[in-house]
Amino acid sequence: MRYIPNSPEERAEMLEIVGLKSADELFRSIPKNVQLGRALNITEPLSEPEVIGGMEKLADKNTATKKPSFLGAGVYSHYSPTVVDHLIQRSEFFTSYTPYQPEVTQGTLQYIFEFQTLVCQLTGMEVANASMYDGSTSMAEAFLMAARVTRRNKVLVAETVHPEYIEVAKTYVKHSEMPLETLSFDAETGRVVDLDKLDDQTAAVVIQSPNFFGCVEDLEAIAEKAHAVGALLIVVVTEAISFGLLKTPGECGADIVVGEGQSWGIPMSFGGPHVGLFACKEKYVRNMPGRLAGIAYDKNGNRGFVLTLATREQHIRREKATSNICTNQGLIALAATIYMETMGKKGLQEVAVQNVQKANYAKKKIAELDGFEISFSTPTFNEFVVRAPKNAEETLAKLLNENGIVGGLPLSKYYLNRDNEFLVCVTETNTKEQIESLVEGLRSV
Repeated sequence: MRYIPNSPEERAEMLEIVGLKSADELFRSIPKNVQLGRALNITEPLSEPEVIGGMEKLADKNTATKKPSFLGAGVYSHYSPTVVDHLIQRSEFFTSYTPYQPEVTQGTLQYIFEFQTLVCQLTGMEVANASMYDGSTSMAEAFLMAARVTRRNKVLVAETVHPEYIEVAKTYVKHSEMPLETLSFDAETGRVVDLDKLDDQTAAVVIQSPNFFGCVEDLEAIAEKAHAVGALLIVVVTEAISFGLLKTPGECGADIVVGEGQSWGIPMSFGGPHVGLFACKEKYVRNMPGRLAGIAYDKNGNRGFVLTLATREQHIRREKATSNICTNQGLIALAATIYMETMGKKGLQEVAVQNVQKANYAKKKIAELDGFEISFSTPTFNEFVVRAPKNAEETLAKLLNENGIVGGLPLSKYYLNRDNEFLVCVTETNTKEQIESLVEGLRSV
């Protein structure tokens, strides 16, 4: 266990050894006007057992693992086969690093290549990169890529895209000349409208499907309108299990597909780390951020895996780089790869069908309650919006306190004038008994 000097005398002795009178002198190179000037509101140094005890107390607050939960909104509860955790904990995966030298990193390069291949198959696209940080940064990078491809700056983003993804995108373009304009949604269907904003200055239109409300968008119609003015269609997917049932974005005319791969065997983990997906048409590959692993052959015809495209600043001149993202979620991408390989085509389809069936059962039962209704008429995947007779935040708080059920996410957190609406998510991990408990709980509150 590491020794931590706790007493003032011990600390003074350590400072004296390095020739300093106070700890402040360690930071004398930092201008006084940008220093905090006060102590941080944190504990004193703790021993390892004390840290573990504190973390266990924090973990006990994670009600999602102990109570029926119907939360979704970008992070989803899905069953992960035990083989996923077993394999990624092998030491060669835990200790692997960036595969600069293909001679010694064939295993890492191979699973990256397999990850890319599986993403291409599920998105219906021609090429995919070796993953991004998460879905939100993937979407923001897609904006920048569309601008490079089209040499335009205007981007249209549907209001039904995850609000937190939009906030990340705004941060990316805050100091650039790239205006982000929003497209509103229809109050009856929950689908995007306002597509007449598309013009010959538009670099891309960004649509999430299933969208934040769980509604499935008409991607083919949107693609046709975007391409008519020379704009790209960027499709965002936060629920990767939907690839097991819905027509691929590539089949619907998408030019770039981005999203979050957390549903593929990655635990929710209080919101991260997760893994970003990024795929596109091959003709745009040199404008894609991140890197690609590919196959090469030596003079004797032996197959090997190599980095075939590395477009970040560390590899090439800064003015030629397409991204400043300096790594990928290698271990998480491996977990997603193992999950997809383990489940296979039929397994992914079965999970997707279970999600739709259970969500529709819950939707039907809730709609039968007095005062409750489903907000949008469009078909949904495993999430849907409920309009309650009272304030949604208060209703959900009462449901949790009185019935021990996490009933969903109040939309007032992100959308004005939707105080009585909340987002419900049902996955294969929710049992019929849990769904019926949710319905009875809503009836009682």
